[in-house]
Amino acid sequence: MSKPRKPKGRPISGWLILDKPVDFGSTEAVSKIKWLYKAQKAGHAGTLDPLASGMLPIALGDATKTVPYVMDGRKIYEFTVSWGEERATDDLEGEVTQSSDKRPSEQQIRDILPRYIGTINQVPPQFSAIKISGERAYDLAREGEAVEIPSREVEIFRLTLLACPDADTAHFEVECGKGTYVRALARDFGRELGCYGHVSGLRRTFVAPFAEEAMVPLADLVALEAIEDMDERLAALDALLIDTCEALSALPHLVINDDQAHRLKMGNPILVRGRDAPIAESEAYATARGRLVAIGEIGQGEFRPKRVFA
Repeated sequence: MSKPRKPKGRPISGWLILDKPVDFGSTEAVSKIKWLYKAQKAGHAGTLDPLASGMLPIALGDATKTVPYVMDGRKIYEFTVSWGEERATDDLEGEVTQSSDKRPSEQQIRDILPRYIGTINQVPPQFSAIKISGERAYDLAREGEAVEIPSREVEIFRLTLLACPDADTAHFEVECGKGTYVRALARDFGRELGCYGHVSGLRRTFVAPFAEEAMVPLADLVALEAIEDMDERLAALDALLIDTCEALSALPHLVINDDQAHRLKMGNPILVRGRDAPIAESEAYATARGRLVAIGEIGQGEFRPKRVFA
């Protein structure tokens, strides 16, 4: 029997909060960061279109196990809508499908915004990652097939008109939940205002729980390639990582000792004692000596591990 292959790369774990530039795909960004860090594995928490810039949280190593908790978090986008054209992709990449000489006033724009706040029904763009009969909508759209994508509920917590610099454009900021398409907002604004519209600029500034100040520009990371000593270069890169635990800050937290950590890593439950100990939680995380040990559930006086970390 052949021996299992040893993973290539370093067993480095943590989050890098990348400030992704325009015209750089999310998958391309993950590959670049994985290569820079010589990491065994990497993944991102929420795709950003190539024409969009801003926050792309990238998980390295064991941090990839916490990606779902970031994917579910709130997000903030700043975006520009250009009036007068609807496009196949609802952004600058697509061909024009509808056009109008009409332009909305600032007051007309403000008047429609309350209808897009709260829990709303939204039809995702034709060019989206939604699966239709097992195939991605964007693959079907590229083949010229028009598909009917069902609407779905999304959550808009805040929607603000920031400026109307001219008659043709308007700048907005939106705070929204998982699965919201900003391109669909622009499309729907344009249709309701009777002038058509598409996203001509998009930047993500927040992905819970990571703040805008945590973003690292790609150019800063690439500049570190100039450090010839590999150990020194990797140390400089590692200093930019955020601890894996940060992705779980919305969950209840248990601080445990080394013996309890060993039990959890073996897949065994531990007793949860103390006046302030949670009674029942569907999800919580445990740390020992400041390091993440496990994510699990609490019930009947026990913490039962679901995922354990090296």
